Amino acid sequence: MWRHTRLGSEILEQPDALERFLEEERENVDHVARRIRERAPRYVVLAARGSSDNAARYAQYVLGAVNALPAALATPSLFSVYGRPPRLRDALVVAISQSGRSPDIVAVVEEARRQGAVTVAITNDSSSPVASAAENVIELRSGLERSVAATKTYTGSLMATALLSASLAGDEERLHELREIPSAVELALRDTAPITEAAAALARAESLVVLSRGYNHATAFEIALKLKELAYVVAEPYSSADFQHGPVAMVERGFPVLAVIPEGAVAEELVALARNLRARGADIVALTPLKAGEDVAGRFLPLPGNVPEWLSPIVTVVPGQILAVELARVKGIDPERPRGLAKVTVTR
Repeated sequence: MWRHTRLGSEILEQPDALERFLEEERENVDHVARRIRERAPRYVVLAARGSSDNAARYAQYVLGAVNALPAALATPSLFSVYGRPPRLRDALVVAISQSGRSPDIVAVVEEARRQGAVTVAITNDSSSPVASAAENVIELRSGLERSVAATKTYTGSLMATALLSASLAGDEERLHELREIPSAVELALRDTAPITEAAAALARAESLVVLSRGYNHATAFEIALKLKELAYVVAEPYSSADFQHGPVAMVERGFPVLAVIPEGAVAEELVALARNLRARGADIVALTPLKAGEDVAGRFLPLPGNVPEWLSPIVTVVPGQILAVELARVKGIDPERPRGLAKVTVTR
């Protein structure tokens, strides 16, 4: 059973890791938020790679919607390869890196600090180079993550971003909502039978698309990444809006689509798109708490209901993590040893 593997154990640890983060880092994050408010940055630059880059995509939505801060993904090669960094004086520069050891991400933080920008490192290693480079450090407190595939450090990075955003806003309601998320993740882990069945149904798929929108645009990217690195599936992530601007032409009978349909502002549009794609013969698997989402999917992976949309990516990604592990197993692939990958990838 996947539960008895190292990777499976780390997936199951996520509720406890998230709870621990909230308990042990809340005071520090409040302190970091106060320091950021004092400096009044005008925009945010997010530096990350891999799964952390997908956490940065989530941060773009949260910091934009909750804190009215424009947020852009950094282009680390401008710093580390071309030596032509942009001006960052009025920026909040946030590095998200579970290991904190990638030189190009460290280079972004070092240059930002040299220019006088506010710098924050979100990392699972408070002694790492990126933590040393930043003025402010938020530690994920996820515990040692041995598996190559990031799982608990990914959801931890989302939680850290959400807590920082709510603390910056001084929003007590959002802070209360955060405290309910570890329980929601625990609920998402309880019934894995539909995920195992979906993996068996997708066993012959060599490619698929993963669709969502809004806050869960990041979820589409992260689930697609897990399917690529663990099950060797050519999984392409799309915003549902972008998908309709060209890539929808790929869809034909039997084409597999994984749709992440949370409760909230984007649900109606995602349900309508799933219905349209199914009418064209697509094989729809939906991750959703919605009855409407179930009705338009050939298969659905249930999610807990009543999760605020801005926090839903911490929950919606969990069935996707399990699906990638299960699909690897069905295909005879060892998800503990993805080919060509190491736990820490060093890019310059």
